[in-house]
Amino acid sequence: MSPDQLFEWTIFAVVVVGGLVADLVLAKASRLTTYRSALVRSAAWIGLALLFGAWIAFQRSVDASVTYLTAYLLEKSLSVDNLFLFVLIFAQTGIPPALQHRALFWGVIGALAMRAVMIALGVYLLDRFHWVIYPFAALLLFSAWRMLFGKEEEKKLVEASCAICTSWVGRIIPIRPFTEGDAFLVRQGGRTLATPLLVALIVIETTDLVFALDSIPAVLAVTRDPFIVYTSNVFALLGLRSLYFVLSNAIRDLRYLRPGLAVMLVFVAAKMLVGDTFHVPALASLAVIAGIFGTAIAASWLFPRSARNEATTNSDRVRSK
Repeated sequence: MSPDQLFEWTIFAVVVVGGLVADLVLAKASRLTTYRSALVRSAAWIGLALLFGAWIAFQRSVDASVTYLTAYLLEKSLSVDNLFLFVLIFAQTGIPPALQHRALFWGVIGALAMRAVMIALGVYLLDRFHWVIYPFAALLLFSAWRMLFGKEEEKKLVEASCAICTSWVGRIIPIRPFTEGDAFLVRQGGRTLATPLLVALIVIETTDLVFALDSIPAVLAVTRDPFIVYTSNVFALLGLRSLYFVLSNAIRDLRYLRPGLAVMLVFVAAKMLVGDTFHVPALASLAVIAGIFGTAIAASWLFPRSARNEATTNSDRVRSK
């Protein structure tokens, strides 16, 4: 690693650690996770990510900064889809809102370590085996199909993950049926017991591993620079916990988000496939991704679900139970 690279990684580590400390202080100061505090912290993480992009422009170049912002927006867009999963996981495990922030915090920290390994592996494979772009692109296209038609399968995946994790953890350590404050493990009658909070954390980690399989190839279609790939992932994930509490009540109303993400994945798959013969400028990629994401959000607000459709959906859910 060159001195310049070491300097960049050091600055990044300082910024992230400082941001995490400030986030924890704000979380403790508010005691309970309120909408207002979550909104402030979510905006702060987005602002910090944008400031880091400005620093990249100063440290490297404007083109590098645009590439970083493109990767960040792509990862941020895909991470919003994870909010659907968090809602399902907490509903399935019965974790109350007051404890969800703890599971999300440690879930995100674990995801950062996991994605570092996956990004390093992805960059290594693409650098040494050109043909890997084809299975990566196929994986992105499959993920686009899942975004459009796999909603019910994702629900079943979460339910199965909760059941498997409960069974697997239960074989190693007994699980008590209710939480004990914000503890993952408790001592009772001389025995160590797991709480449902630990089960929720394990499910969050395992589902993130599955859904990182579209996130990592997507960002590698934008750039193969490990620094930009990982930093964009980190900033997208670190603000996810606060964003969940901002959008948890409204996430079901984003009816066009998943179709928009599907179109986005098709675009980055095509960009990966034609990258050797046709160069798509970073600014053009940023404009396309921002346009798709903005259109999906705007369409969801302008054309919300009708009360009749919502009633039909709720009725179908009751009958399915």
